[in-house]
Amino acid sequence: MTDPLSQVVGMLRPEPDISKRIVAGGRWRVTRSDAGRPFYGAILEGRCRLDVAGGAPVVLEAGDFILVPAARAFAVSSLEPPANTPLEAPAAPVETSPGLFRLGPEHAEPDIRMLVGHCTFASDDAGLLVSLLPHQVHVRGEPRLSALVEFVDDETRAGRPGREAVLTRLLEVLLIEALRSAAGPSASAGLLRGLRDDHLAGALRCIHDRPAQTWTVGALAREAALSRSAFFDRFQRAVGVAPMAYVTGWRMALAKAFLRRDGITVAEAAGRVGYSSASTFSAAFRRHVGMPPALYARGA
Repeated sequence: MTDPLSQVVGMLRPEPDISKRIVAGGRWRVTRSDAGRPFYGAILEGRCRLDVAGGAPVVLEAGDFILVPAARAFAVSSLEPPANTPLEAPAAPVETSPGLFRLGPEHAEPDIRMLVGHCTFASDDAGLLVSLLPHQVHVRGEPRLSALVEFVDDETRAGRPGREAVLTRLLEVLLIEALRSAAGPSASAGLLRGLRDDHLAGALRCIHDRPAQTWTVGALAREAALSRSAFFDRFQRAVGVAPMAYVTGWRMALAKAFLRRDGITVAEAAGRVGYSSASTFSAAFRRHVGMPPALYARGA
């Protein structure tokens, strides 16, 4: 049976961008505005503070891993950030050697080491797929994640043959490992929280495994061993969208991937995602994507 988490991460098509090592000391702060780019980091030594727009500040310490699948405005700083005065204005990071940056006053003894990275999601449906994931993942005491970040950083600098392919696979493994490590009861609404629910997990796997089946709320409720109304309410609370909205969004994401990657006809794509006719599928695709599937396929 299809693993929905692996499927979503694979369809996001993560691609490497930036990986760097940072040492810092004293009072310092770095701010970024990333327009929805994924950000991740591993704290190797010391402690710092992360402020992501719309969320509460998080104190990160040695052994912690952080992932923000769609970072916008955020700041990383010492536990006591610089004051907003000209005398303590944050200094720009200084690259002391390739890929190694120093933060804080020049005279301050370094007290934190971390690895940070950015990647991009090449999928046309990145917005939809990222919406199924937690807004922020904070994992404490999981050495596998720090090791994976080290591997990504090492591969970024090595320049060996096959670098891009290796980095893509490493990023996929890193994302899956981070997300399943965070699949606890406190996870925000989305796919992970749904998969943690034994009843909803069965229905979600059916949607991902058999997208061409004629799904209804009643049919999915039977797969979840719940009444129709209990299933609907439970699914919407856990996943964040109504069951049939999830089915339609997932079918359209698959259809776009089929048209882009496999070069199949509109009728074949329609059949693969559960539409009985090309015209019905084309109308649904146009509503969801904003253009006819044939035009989308040509552009892709």
